[in-house]
Amino acid sequence: NAAMVDVSEKKVTARTAVASGRVEFPKEVFDTLVAQDFLGKKGSIIQTAVIAGIQAVKKTSELIPLCHQLNLSKIQIDITPVDNALQISCKVKCNEQTGVEMEALTGVSVAALTIYDMCKALSHDIKISEIQLEQKTGGKNDFNR
Repeated sequence: NAAMVDVSEKKVTARTAVASGRVEFPKEVFDTLVAQDFLGKKGSIIQTAVIAGIQAVKKTSELIPLCHQLNLSKIQIDITPVDNALQISCKVKCNEQTGVEMEALTGVSVAALTIYDMCKALSHDIKISEIQLEQKTGGKNDFNR
């Protein structure tokens, strides 16, 4: 039986989570994107992906059925070109009774999907990979990859 975890007895603490992921391109596609300063027919690929990731973080509890709604205090998404890829990092902060790992992972995932959407006209040989939690603080256990 699916059930949301009862966090009512947990203490409110400062919680953070950082997730990362990659969108990999064929070399010729990446070279084209660099030459176009990551501007596509739909606009700025990187800035659109940042906004999409921020929106996704805010909607995580609507997308993942058993996630709690949280009052978030900070969302930071960075997208950096590296080695024929765009590296995505999403950091989320809140003061709550439960953590923000799912929010950070959702932000990275939707940012990556947005990059794919904005670049698929150039090639469908685009790979989204390595979406993972890098670190979390607050709560019962901290984690660092």
